[in-house]
Amino acid sequence: MKKLIVLFCFVIFITTLFAIPFLKPIKISVDKDTSSNLYQDNESGASLAKLYCGSCHLFPSPSLLDQTTWKNKVLPNMAWRLGIRAGYASPYIDMDSSEAILVKGLNVYPNSPKISISQWKKIFNFYISNAPKVPTSIEFLPLIQKRVTQFITQPIFIEEKELPNTTMIKFDTSHSLLYVGDARGEVYALNSRLKLEKKWILPSAPVDMNFQSANPDVLCVGSVAPSEKKEGVSISLDSSIKFSKLARPVAMESADLNADGKLDLIICEFGNHTGKLKWYDGGDRLKENILLSRPGARKLEIVDLNKDGKLDLIVLMAQAQEGIYYFENLGKNKFKESVLINFPPVYGLSYFELVDFNKDGFLDILLTNGDNWDLSRVKKNFHGVRIFMNNGRNQFTQTFFFPLYGTSKALARDFDDDGDLDIAAISFYDELEKPEEGFVYLKNMGNNYFEAFSTPAAANGKWLTMEVGDIDKDGDIDIILGSFIYSIAEMMGLINKGVEHFPQLLLLTNIKK
Repeated sequence: MKKLIVLFCFVIFITTLFAIPFLKPIKISVDKDTSSNLYQDNESGASLAKLYCGSCHLFPSPSLLDQTTWKNKVLPNMAWRLGIRAGYASPYIDMDSSEAILVKGLNVYPNSPKISISQWKKIFNFYISNAPKVPTSIEFLPLIQKRVTQFITQPIFIEEKELPNTTMIKFDTSHSLLYVGDARGEVYALNSRLKLEKKWILPSAPVDMNFQSANPDVLCVGSVAPSEKKEGVSISLDSSIKFSKLARPVAMESADLNADGKLDLIICEFGNHTGKLKWYDGGDRLKENILLSRPGARKLEIVDLNKDGKLDLIVLMAQAQEGIYYFENLGKNKFKESVLINFPPVYGLSYFELVDFNKDGFLDILLTNGDNWDLSRVKKNFHGVRIFMNNGRNQFTQTFFFPLYGTSKALARDFDDDGDLDIAAISFYDELEKPEEGFVYLKNMGNNYFEAFSTPAAANGKWLTMEVGDIDKDGDIDIILGSFIYSIAEMMGLINKGVEHFPQLLLLTNIKK
């Protein structure tokens, strides 16, 4: 019984790590207008929504979410941000006192209304009256064949765990070592036979690694749960902290951005209400350069996109202003920001890669959206894997979409060695009807057509992370998945579907058939 209680408490803790606190259902009362003298009130609900909701991010159409989700989750948060309190609980109700103080200092939820109550009622009614009654399902589900014959699957258990909580997988090609991070702050080094060679205990959950030095640097997120507390660190595996007080950092890269012969460090601080995309000249913590001062930086790539001889930054921004951002290197430590692709704030962008799908010499974008850990945890028919082709002028058009609820990552490689790029994709979704489709292999058949495969072994986990590389050193590209199961309820749901084992990792060994 004691062990069960301990496990239950741990699960509750882990659940809070990845779940943004939900707003409790409320009843809106709009009879009393306390600020009607502040604003003109003759606009329509649609025009008001486009003005106020579209001022902070791309305008979200009512059709994107169902009526209940708008009413009970999203619109209350909108109201808070517009200073509307009538009929709503306090925005600080689920925060501890220290967190509430930090958020209040940012004025995220202003005390004074930005619009009148009657204007808010129009916005509210516009969304409710134009939204579908239930979440819109994917209209056409593509055929996914049940067995991918190109790979042999093998579950990997690292030490004895109550639940798998993998937060990072990184493959060091130069040493053929696979590094695995756990939400408990543990990092494991596995050899080519996936046997444990070494273990480290770090301050918090590892999320990224940098192999530029003899002792690799690990990025620890600090608080995985939404927080303004700056508890993230960059730490060497020899335990020396390089950077501290980071706002929930999730990704880092090194490159010589200013061509001075020194490696610079770029860090994505995802943050919560605040965050940063920044780089450190020569890796010097005293030489901080801010590229973007807002939350949501999630992943970046460093390339010379415009082929002018200088390294540019391509960055995925999540949170409200979702999109792929281009920071053109102008030289002399200056960058010009522009947006390559943008989306409404509910799309849940989760990962991207720059790859040349059509071999025309220009980088295209492989993009996934499926992050569902927000105020709208419902099925979304726009979740999936997308390809945006480059027209040669760094203008991108979507040419491929594969629907998949909760898509968390996709990687494009020539897995079958036939000269074109295939795609490995994973889903981190709560309620997949077929849990084996948490992993999907898209085999490129040419002419922008892909055949889809899954494997029964993928049903044994919730795949938050994925890495590829020649794990077994036989000359082809293998795939390894990392599982994160955050609650007993979710584990029981998988058990009810016939799942019996819950490994931390799933290795897909490429046999090139």
